[in-house]
Amino acid sequence: MKMKNLLACVNTARTNELKNLVARRIKEFKTLGNKDGDELFKELCFCILTANFTAERGMKIQAAIGDGFLTYTEERLAKRLKELGHRFPNMRAKYIVEARKHAKDLKRTVHSTFDNVNDLRAWLAENVKGLGYKEASHFLRNIGFDDVAIIDFHIVDFLVKFDMIKEPKSITKKNYIEIEKVLVNIAKAMDVTLAELDLYLWYCETGRVLK
Repeated sequence: MKMKNLLACVNTARTNELKNLVARRIKEFKTLGNKDGDELFKELCFCILTANFTAERGMKIQAAIGDGFLTYTEERLAKRLKELGHRFPNMRAKYIVEARKHAKDLKRTVHSTFDNVNDLRAWLAENVKGLGYKEASHFLRNIGFDDVAIIDFHIVDFLVKFDMIKEPKSITKKNYIEIEKVLVNIAKAMDVTLAELDLYLWYCETGRVLK
């Protein structure tokens, strides 16, 4: 019954217009995944920015800074992030500048270094400061990976509302994986990928489809 009620809610919102929007967004993600390492790194920077921040505001900052993610000094980047209204300009600038050591090999790393996406995600979360499992999953989804879930408070609230999970006190690596298993079952029931499911659930909770 819990699953049935959740699916009924999502399918009510799943109009042809929304399906087409989700399909376009997924196509954009896959196109980005085929671009060069600099473009992938700028998307990685976007995901670093969105931790404890909003995706919408992160998108605006990403557009405003552009190649500056690759070239600005830490001080200049922090100043620009502050001007653009980021909550944590100094720490995010530090994380981004430090992450540049991975920029040269980023495309090879994400497309050919690991045998499966879970190992890749774990590597990103462990080796790129500023990325946890959520942000690493966000980055991978945004460059075309279909099989990871982005678990933030919107998704948790949605699952709690339909009694699919108990509200966690915090999102640890262990309960992230457990919640992801619940989302895998929902995606199978809807016959969609985890990437598509995230966009549908985000729409149900926020009325928007972002990235």
